[in-house]
Amino acid sequence: MALSKEEKWNAVVHCDSSYDGVFLYGVKTTGVFCRPSCKSKEPKINNVEFFDGIEEAYSYGLRPCKRCRPDLIEFNPMLVLIKKAKNIFDTYFADREKLSVEIKELGVSQNHLIYLFRQQFHMTPTEYMNQLRVQKAMYLLINTDINILNIALLCGFGSLSNFYEFFKRQAKLTPSKYRKQSSGDKK
Repeated sequence: MALSKEEKWNAVVHCDSSYDGVFLYGVKTTGVFCRPSCKSKEPKINNVEFFDGIEEAYSYGLRPCKRCRPDLIEFNPMLVLIKKAKNIFDTYFADREKLSVEIKELGVSQNHLIYLFRQQFHMTPTEYMNQLRVQKAMYLLINTDINILNIALLCGFGSLSNFYEFFKRQAKLTPSKYRKQSSGDKK
């Protein structure tokens, strides 16, 4: 049974995601078509056309909405944001200044980013970056003769005490014992 115009309009007004994939709606005045779940400003009903598929909306001369991306099979902007944030953490975990600049460019509050990151990875961004820092420190302890203070600073730890605390928590050894034990393993 086909949906009535009234049912479709009701889905648009309530941003009902259960109708995504069932129909699209276009707004004549903006030249854009959207998913029923789109959170954009509610259009006037007289300016709306309903479409059964994307080709129909394109042939009407409309372009896809940049907010709800009806041209993509699956669109999850929060997942895209978290992947960008993780890439920034992976790249700049040791450079706090550059890290701060890059994260600000994401345009999301720190609390919201922490919430989203924890949902996706079951840890905070700080916990994640400290794991990366300790992993880099382990590599440097085994493969270089750099002193422990400089390794802590190179890995992005703000202080030697923080470095020891996180290193010991993750490696179950102090950095110097880890270096000594690892160099003994190489022989």
